[in-house]
Amino acid sequence: MSTAGLGLFQPGSTPLHRLGPGTKLAALAVLGLVLLARPGWEIALGVLAAVLAVAALARLRWRTSVRALVPVLVMLGALAAFQVWQRGWEVAVEVSASLLALVLAGTVLTATTPADRLVDLLVRGARPLARIGLRPEVLALAVALMLRTIPVLGEVVAQSREAARARGFERSPRAVLVPSAVRTVARAHTVGEALAARGLAD
Repeated sequence: MSTAGLGLFQPGSTPLHRLGPGTKLAALAVLGLVLLARPGWEIALGVLAAVLAVAALARLRWRTSVRALVPVLVMLGALAAFQVWQRGWEVAVEVSASLLALVLAGTVLTATTPADRLVDLLVRGARPLARIGLRPEVLALAVALMLRTIPVLGEVVAQSREAARARGFERSPRAVLVPSAVRTVARAHTVGEALAARGLAD
């Protein structure tokens, strides 16, 4: 299944680019297990620092990557504030740093792996699930849509922020979040209708 034009892959010749997608997926799974098995804000910050070093090794285009991560950063900021209020700064640092490390690791994965190779790997891994009625091609479509949505959400938030700034509401979170949510839902409806028109809604 073609997933060209996703806008996530950043061509390069670093060791991360040459590493197989299966190995990188396994490393991402291990990273998640480490964060679950060894809770603590010190561990979370250490893992985040390691992931940042790996991202630097992969020579990501930071401006592009940060723009795609803007919705996640906004969510993590709100989550950290809530955790500080409810459970203290240590838990806030642990939760936000762990989630950011996982999201950034996923960004490194998609930035150093062509989308077609990643989706093909997932389809091959999902073939045994065809016995219980899950079509691997549908899984590939879902993953492709998910990957495409990440940069699109970043663009939506950036456009909403620019519109709010033009109206003099750059300091109002509501002026950014509400239009972003409305446009995201509208896009989801449009995609759903397109899938239904092609007989892919089931």
